[in-house]
Amino acid sequence: MSDDLFAPRIPEDVANRRPLADRLRPQTLADVTGQEHLTGEDGVLRRMIASGSLGSMIFWGPPGTGKTTVARLLSGEAGLAFEQISAIFSGVADLKKVFEAARLRRMDGRQTLLFVDEIHRFNRAQQDSFLPVMEDGTVILVGATTENPSFELNAALLSRARVLTFRSLDEESLEVLLKRAETAEGKALPLTEDARASLLRMADGDGRAVLTLAEEVWRAARDGESFDTEALTRIVQRRAPVYDKAQDGHYNLISALHKSVRGSDPDAALYYLARMFDAGEDPLYLGRRLVRMAVEDIGLADPQALVICNAAKDAYDYLGSPEGELALAQACVYLATAPKSNAVYTAFKAATQAAKENGSLLPPKHILNAPTKLMKGEGYGEGYRYDHDEPDAFSGQDYFPEKMGRQTFYDPPERGFERDIRKRLEYWAKLRKERNPR
Repeated sequence: MSDDLFAPRIPEDVANRRPLADRLRPQTLADVTGQEHLTGEDGVLRRMIASGSLGSMIFWGPPGTGKTTVARLLSGEAGLAFEQISAIFSGVADLKKVFEAARLRRMDGRQTLLFVDEIHRFNRAQQDSFLPVMEDGTVILVGATTENPSFELNAALLSRARVLTFRSLDEESLEVLLKRAETAEGKALPLTEDARASLLRMADGDGRAVLTLAEEVWRAARDGESFDTEALTRIVQRRAPVYDKAQDGHYNLISALHKSVRGSDPDAALYYLARMFDAGEDPLYLGRRLVRMAVEDIGLADPQALVICNAAKDAYDYLGSPEGELALAQACVYLATAPKSNAVYTAFKAATQAAKENGSLLPPKHILNAPTKLMKGEGYGEGYRYDHDEPDAFSGQDYFPEKMGRQTFYDPPERGFERDIRKRLEYWAKLRKERNPR
């Protein structure tokens, strides 16, 4: 209590003006909503506390899912001192001070839970500085990140910490937060049923966002006024989707788009394409990805796929936004509904591997040109048969280096245009055997 005697007094009206999200922070782990797999009675963190032994952890999840709050509550329920720093504002000097304070506490018999927000923003050397104090028990590290730890954190740090995933809050969890807010404010949100559902969608799984949006609605409402969906959108100016074009949100959605196309689901493919447009993705990037899908997943099963994707990319380049997006959507649907084949993709990988494994083998001499007498004397070009002069315009000669022998890389499936290609290859294989019986 003595620590509070000299603390500055905050007037009650000022304290009540704190943001709603701050005022409604959970006071116990049981109050945390949306992360029951971690904080529920049978959750991972509950089991850790019950065992009396906490280890270092990385909290990975989207913004507004309770990472900071859970770390603070965890230290309280485990009886640990709580220290918090942010990788955005802290450097090596700050870390040294925190580590020294933790060592002094440890000498007094109290362990420190060090919460590091945005831990992925520390460079490799700074991340390595945590290793000694984690190993000797000076601190229990709890790092929070919105980025994939596998890509952003040192392997050495990850090997000493357990990664716990925080989930985006579903609509039921967000509704719980809204009801708590209404209880705290002593009044209902002035929204129609449809507008309330729309507000939950706008929050996009972010608990802090849903409370901030609710606060904006209360500020805007006059006595007795109620907002429908259109009015709500006007008031809050719609929160942008959680999407970082350089990070996980970007890669997750492009992966979902690609797999939806590969899985021949045009509706899902259009949905993910629309989400990326809505989040501000560069349409020409999407055009390039569609071209890639055309050559990787459709290939020669439908040779027009590549033509159409290139045309769509050019159409967007010519029309610009918003008209050009429709051309990309058309290409997306074409790819999703086209026959699928990765035969060329697989064949090219196999041929590349064979090229690496077999070194610089000389092609057979009969298919090499002989521009000099010396080369002609060495047998270059000898015995070459000009295919156009042969029956069926096919000589059946062997074109692989002699040391390799014939190889088969391309195996077209019985789908789409490749069904016809397969028939041709089988016919040529038959002729080759007849004309070169060895």
